[in-house]
Amino acid sequence: MNRNSLFSLLLPVLLMHSASLCAEPRIERMEPANWWTGMASPELQVLVHGPLVGTLEPQVDYQGVRLDRVVRTENPNYLFLYLQLDPDCPAGELKIQFVDGDKGVLHRSLPLWEREPGSSERKGYGPSDVIYLITPDRFANGNPDNDNVEGMGDPANRQDPFGRHGGDLAGIRQHLDYIKGMGFTAIWICPVLENSMPEQSYHGYAITDFYKVDPRFGSNGEYRQLVREAGARGIKVIMDQVVNHCGTGHWFIRDLPSQDWINFPDEIRISNHRRTTNQDLHASERDRRLMSDGWFVTAMPDLNQRNALLADYLVQNSIWWVEYAGLSGIRMDTWPYPDKAFMADWSCAIMEEYPGFNMVGEEWSGEPAIVSYWQRGKHNADGYSTCLPGLIDFPLQFALKAALNHPEDHGKGWIEFYEKLALDFLYPDPDNLVTLLDNHDMDRFFTQVDEDPARFRLGLALLLTMRGIPQVYYGTEVLMSNTGYPENHGVIRTEFPGGWPDSEANAFTGKGLSMEQQATMEWLRRLLNWRKGNRAIHEGRLMHFAPADGVYVYFRYTGKEAVMVALNKEPKGRTLALDRFAERLEGYASGTDPMTGKVVPLEGSLPVPASSALILELSPAPAE
Repeated sequence: MNRNSLFSLLLPVLLMHSASLCAEPRIERMEPANWWTGMASPELQVLVHGPLVGTLEPQVDYQGVRLDRVVRTENPNYLFLYLQLDPDCPAGELKIQFVDGDKGVLHRSLPLWEREPGSSERKGYGPSDVIYLITPDRFANGNPDNDNVEGMGDPANRQDPFGRHGGDLAGIRQHLDYIKGMGFTAIWICPVLENSMPEQSYHGYAITDFYKVDPRFGSNGEYRQLVREAGARGIKVIMDQVVNHCGTGHWFIRDLPSQDWINFPDEIRISNHRRTTNQDLHASERDRRLMSDGWFVTAMPDLNQRNALLADYLVQNSIWWVEYAGLSGIRMDTWPYPDKAFMADWSCAIMEEYPGFNMVGEEWSGEPAIVSYWQRGKHNADGYSTCLPGLIDFPLQFALKAALNHPEDHGKGWIEFYEKLALDFLYPDPDNLVTLLDNHDMDRFFTQVDEDPARFRLGLALLLTMRGIPQVYYGTEVLMSNTGYPENHGVIRTEFPGGWPDSEANAFTGKGLSMEQQATMEWLRRLLNWRKGNRAIHEGRLMHFAPADGVYVYFRYTGKEAVMVALNKEPKGRTLALDRFAERLEGYASGTDPMTGKVVPLEGSLPVPASSALILELSPAPAE
């Protein structure tokens, strides 16, 4: 596509408008396809699209439903209906008539469903969970018949690291028992909505239909079934959503409802990616606007959430997916890029419908001052606030990588993590941050630590015992890496071993794995399943002690339970003088290592083996 003009993109639109002058009105699309009774917000927007639908007059006659207003745009192919649903509105088929003067009437039905019992009271994921992040195209191919779909470009090509490989929802469903057995209690799946794009459509972030699962992944019904089957196993599902942009192949980009539906419609301008302009007291308005309105890349038009019709559409779409699929959470992509007033409204609308829900925003910054700006309850200098419960904790990820890779020295090593964690006072709720070692957009953690097994396990031990909600990227359990291909996203998102019939190894069965891979998988499985039942890790407070001699010690504790963690990065064993930790060890006589079952007395000193993590569940001294 020409980087400086949208003429080639909008040419089909001009031809459509020309042809429509002689056409009869026709309804081709109505979104959403259904809604529910008893929602917190009584208002429902219905988008209607097709040649000359803007010339039609809609009429509604249904108990408890009122057509509040009809909005038309400069494009005659659109109607936006705003309905008001009474609290006692019954479920059923809401029939809408579209009158074309004296030429006739078009009929469409909008099913109004009853909500699932307890839908509004649903509980989201939280600190008791560990999230397994999956890139669906690369996890498992459960249905080879949908690898290619007629009429969609970007055919499957497993030899291309940036091509489609065929993983799908069926592949995830077929391996839910594996995920549960490993000890994960939630899954975040990278976007699965339609990406009808000519290349790199597998990643999912260039959406071309906000209400449709990409048929190469499956169907809407299969997605809902996946959520239900996961829930039956105690696994929550978090949907990866995008409101900042869509793909150039999106149907409404090819027939824009209005010229201000997207930003920079006449001349593509790329975002300056200066996310700090959202908080910077000294930032120019030009820089702020280019940050939020610039396109992420040339294949992803930037949506203008200041357009009230589009804002309502995006909010409703998110709520629709929560209700339709039965979600336990949303991960919102590129959180600081959309209009920030809209993001506040969006987050509050979701939390109004689902007060116990959880959501996490992606703010890719190493500074807690920047990340904390967006969290619910933050008192910002400019008065800005949102209802967003959590953020991805990139600051701790950056700090942990540095801490593990830098030799211990003044200001280097564990102290880098310790001092970053000390900034938790900037967050209204640090326990609700999603912590991570890596994800689909950065080097694999095994690569980050130069494939050092000891540092790798230290990182995992910290992640799974530290405050926050841990997220583990698929394949971490079998030491997947991208060594030799730095920051190569295609290689980072390598196929999971066993997800294809011709895989050389199979992590689901253990066949073909190296001894080191098998040992790592078993170690992580034991740690994850122990974590499932530990209230001190789920609910406990955190107290850490300044690192010394290459060892970092912290405690997680409630009024009745406590866990001590000692992380020794040094190639030699260390002996800790326990009087240093007296304020947390008082009343405890011993600790049990959950990885080995060994009971360790807490008397005078504590040996910590070289290059290892020592985790102890503390036991009180017997009553005298």
